[in-house]
Amino acid sequence: MAGGLSDPSFSAQAALPAWLDHLSGERRLAARTLDAYGRDVAGLLEFLGGHLGGPVTLGALAGLEAADWRAWLAARRREGCGVRTLQRGLSAARSFFHYARRRWGLDNPALHLVEAPKAPRRMPRPVSESAARALIGAPGESDAPAWIAARDTAILSLLYGCGLRISEALALTGAEHPLPRTLRVAGKGGRMRIVPVLDQVRDAVTAYAALCPYPLARDEALFRAVRGGALGPRAVQTAMETLRARLGLPSSATPHALRHAFATHLLAHGGDLRAIQDLLGHASLSTTQIYADVDAGALMRVHASAHPRARKRSA
Repeated sequence: MAGGLSDPSFSAQAALPAWLDHLSGERRLAARTLDAYGRDVAGLLEFLGGHLGGPVTLGALAGLEAADWRAWLAARRREGCGVRTLQRGLSAARSFFHYARRRWGLDNPALHLVEAPKAPRRMPRPVSESAARALIGAPGESDAPAWIAARDTAILSLLYGCGLRISEALALTGAEHPLPRTLRVAGKGGRMRIVPVLDQVRDAVTAYAALCPYPLARDEALFRAVRGGALGPRAVQTAMETLRARLGLPSSATPHALRHAFATHLLAHGGDLRAIQDLLGHASLSTTQIYADVDAGALMRVHASAHPRARKRSA
C-alpha cells in the first residue's frame, strides 16, 4: 500500500512502534530489555540521519552497507559505550530487521557480515589453597547449629573437592547418600560427567547426614534449609559471605571461586588439562585453557617476588 509501512519511502522511525509492540506482545521481552532495544534502534536511526545526510526511510535501511554499520559501532564506541552495550545494540538492530523481513520483506544482507565486538575474557579468580582449607573448616567454628555447620562444610567440600557448581551440589538427593566413590553429574546443557569423590568429601557429607534433623528421602534434596525444605543457592552464597568476612578474604571468594580453585590447584600440581576439562564438564578445551593462563600468571608473580635477580631489580 502506497504510503504505508510496505512503501520503501516510509519513515523508519514510524516503523519502530510496530516492532516494539511485537517484542512486548509476542516475544514478551522484559520491560528493561524492551526499553534498551528501543533506545538502541532509535539511536541508530538518529546516527543514520546525520551519516546519510537525509531522512532515514525503510529503503535507506535496506541499502546500508557493512561500512555504514561499522561507522555506527565506531561512533558508539567514541561515545564511551562498552563491548556489551555494542553487542546489545547490534542484537537490537538484527531483531528489528528480522521482524521487518517477515512483516514487510525488508532485508539488509550487509548486516549479516558485521561481527559483534568480542568481550574480553574474564579470568577466573580462584581462592588460594590455604584460603580454601580455611573456608571449609570455618563453618565448624561458627555459632550456627551443629547440623547447619556440617551442612555448609559438606557443600563447600563438594565445590572444592569435586569441582561442582552450586546447582550441581544442591541437585544431589538422598539417593546419593552415602556418596559413592564416583558421582554422575548432570552439568550445563545436560552434559553428563563422572567425578571421583575424595574420602574427605564423603566423610563431610556423612557427618552432615548424621546430624541433619530431617529424613533424607531418596527422591528429596540431600541438603536442607533450616525449615526442612530444599536448600537454595542464595543460602550458600550468604554463608560464604559470612565466612569470607570472618576470614578477611576478598569479595571474589565466592562459592564458584572454589570450583575455580579445584581446577587451578589440580593444574598447579601436575593435572592434565584434558582430564580437568572432563572433570569440570566443559564442552570445549578452550574454556578449560583459561586455567592454564591463571596458573602461569601465578607462577610469574611468585618468580617476580622470589627470584634473586627479580629482587635486585626491584631494590
